[in-house]
Amino acid sequence: MNSVCLHCQIPLSEKEHEFICPQCQRHYLKQPCCPVCYQALEVLKACGAVDYFCPQHGLQSRTTVVPRAGAEKPGNETQMKRDE
Repeated sequence: MNSVCLHCQIPLSEKEHEFICPQCQRHYLKQPCCPVCYQALEVLKACGAVDYFCPQHGLQSRTTVVPRAGAEKPGNETQMKRDE
């Protein structure tokens, strides 16, 4: 399941901590999602460990979590104004 730009509707390029639209250059935060239902997961951090929890399917392994585009990364507005 690929993430697409909310503005251009084209597939996003995946970078280390974000997704970027190759056409309009908007940046989106990565959101961990459940591999079963694709709903956003809660991130649980304790003692240096990071775990993911799905309300419907319970604890999820870091290796099975599906990264999807979440909210637009703050600062896109200034990037878009500079491009105009």
